[in-house]
Amino acid sequence: MSLQVGIIGTGSFSKLHSNILMEMKDVTLKAICGTSQKKAEQMATEFEGAIGYGHLTDMLEAEKLDAVYICVPPMAHGDIEKELIRRQIPFFVEKPLGVDLETVNSIVSQLEGASLITSVGYHFRYKQSVQKLIETVENMQIGLVTGQWMGDMPQVPWWRKQDGSGGQFIEQTTHIVDLLRYVAGDVEEVYASYENRVTENKYEGVEVPDVGTVTMKLKSGVVVAISNTCMMPGGIGQVGMSIYTDEGMVEWDPNHLKLTGVAGVLETTLDSDNPYTKESEAFIHAVRTGDTSKILSSYQDAYETHKVTCAALESSRTGMPVKVN
Repeated sequence: MSLQVGIIGTGSFSKLHSNILMEMKDVTLKAICGTSQKKAEQMATEFEGAIGYGHLTDMLEAEKLDAVYICVPPMAHGDIEKELIRRQIPFFVEKPLGVDLETVNSIVSQLEGASLITSVGYHFRYKQSVQKLIETVENMQIGLVTGQWMGDMPQVPWWRKQDGSGGQFIEQTTHIVDLLRYVAGDVEEVYASYENRVTENKYEGVEVPDVGTVTMKLKSGVVVAISNTCMMPGGIGQVGMSIYTDEGMVEWDPNHLKLTGVAGVLETTLDSDNPYTKESEAFIHAVRTGDTSKILSSYQDAYETHKVTCAALESSRTGMPVKVN
């Protein structure tokens, strides 16, 4: 029996996930909900059999959906998730979970005791390079971790607004924070320093910082520094993480892993896998069977990452370290 799936959002990630769903056996992309009927219907024409809706409740009342993908800007989260929880419809949601803690806290509270299948789009967890990274450092003593998300400013107006995106560390660098948690453990305390050096004078309406560094202490005692910038020219960037251990240095980027130790240098290229497909396969499998073991980031797990990025924002504003509760 084919699973009936809906998509909320009409942007690039909605189309990415829609294309993946269309290739899956016994999965039907049944409905697309946009901020307007016109946008939804326009996107629906790209996917045979899909119907466009301009309002969430209209879509949910008209269609019997087995699962829903939420692919909306950060500031649009909250009511969507709560409505799906109320109707007990499993959902996959793209990161970040929101722009603040209050909204996400309320969703987590509603999920308590709901036994609802959820998954969050921290796709790096599904990369071969990350699974190899975990294997590599498993028996090493980690002392220090550094990470970075360096690039340009996304050219969508809401990204420039603090209450639209939450800022780069919440909207983009959250991937590195989540990877840190996945590989090295949970965060105890953060101290952040943010500034705007270029973009507020280059683009209209910029409210978010364009450079920042967050120093962290993990519960294990590992010390971490993660930096980001969105001030560089388009096409120039760097995303990655370096782990310093008692056996050497392990450098990761999405498609490569490099170990430098006493025995020399071992470099591996792992770039053939599609983590977006893997995360959808895990979610759809869970919806179909009830087996959630293949989902690598539930909503509750992603909440722990979101708490870290929000604590960093608080620290940048107060100039003081912040404990992550």
